[in-house]
Amino acid sequence: MSTEHADPGHGHSPAAWTSVTIMLIAFVIGTVAFFFDVQWLVWASAGLLLIGAIVGWILARAGYGVGGVKTAERVH
Repeated sequence: MSTEHADPGHGHSPAAWTSVTIMLIAFVIGTVAFFFDVQWLVWASAGLLLIGAIVGWILARAGYGVGGVKTAERVH
């Protein structure tokens, strides 16, 4: 016997994908910069990490988040 439940989405949205992609790039840049001891680039990648989070929040507020008005996976 199975139980039906609604999938909450868990970030399957353009806002989440964009945010995570930006933050993943920032993390990779920061890791390489830390390895090569380029301190200014480590801090710049930390700033890019914050920008990725802000971009995700802005896109979610603009309707591109899970259940947003501009996504195909809207819950009716």
